[in-house]
Amino acid sequence: MLARRQVLTMLGTTALATLAPTARLAAAPIKPDETSALLVIDVQNCFLPGGSLAVKEGEQVVPVINKMSKAFANVVMTQDWHTPGHISFASVHSGKKPFETVDLPYGKQVLWPDHCVQGTDGAALSKDLAIPHAELIIRKGFHKDVDSYSAFLEADGKTSTGLAGYLKGRKIKRVFVAGLATDFCVAWTALDARKAGFEVYVVEDACRGIDTQGSLAKAWADMAKAGVKRIQSADIAAGA
Repeated sequence: MLARRQVLTMLGTTALATLAPTARLAAAPIKPDETSALLVIDVQNCFLPGGSLAVKEGEQVVPVINKMSKAFANVVMTQDWHTPGHISFASVHSGKKPFETVDLPYGKQVLWPDHCVQGTDGAALSKDLAIPHAELIIRKGFHKDVDSYSAFLEADGKTSTGLAGYLKGRKIKRVFVAGLATDFCVAWTALDARKAGFEVYVVEDACRGIDTQGSLAKAWADMAKAGVKRIQSADIAAGA
């Protein structure tokens, strides 16, 4: 008769052998096809080191996005493109400081340092972005009296940028979102993409957040609730 210790050892080995194949299996990489588009959100000088609204570690998304973009036949980029004296700037609200909030006709507005003013170097896309095959640049936030985080809708929730129509006209069904900042323009874009009927992925290591007053955790929670899928760039099959 086998000793109790031997039996337990054999059972443990059998259990490990049964579980091991499952543990070794990794999820299959996601292969972007002609119905997939990469949305590169606001990788602009103002949001990079030295910019007026620099996102911590924002520059680190650039090589990740450059590499990832090679897997996509369809790429759209966005630019914040504010007028001088834009309503979202703290400088136009007497006694207010950046990151405070005010109530505007379309809702609560976070106030920002002046940034991404039309035609300035700060509004330019990072010179280190290398996505020559990007097909479209959407500019947003150019209406002086309303902010625009999302690539799809302005902050009033009704003024369209036209992006949904463009993507649907190209028969795009799923979008992958990357860029700056996770908790504002990336999250709002992802949420509006879901509302427009797209399958949506946010590529976490290709984004960085501002995280003011718990905004980053809230953004991830809101996206998860809406059915946005949170992935890493390594989950995407490498392009040519």
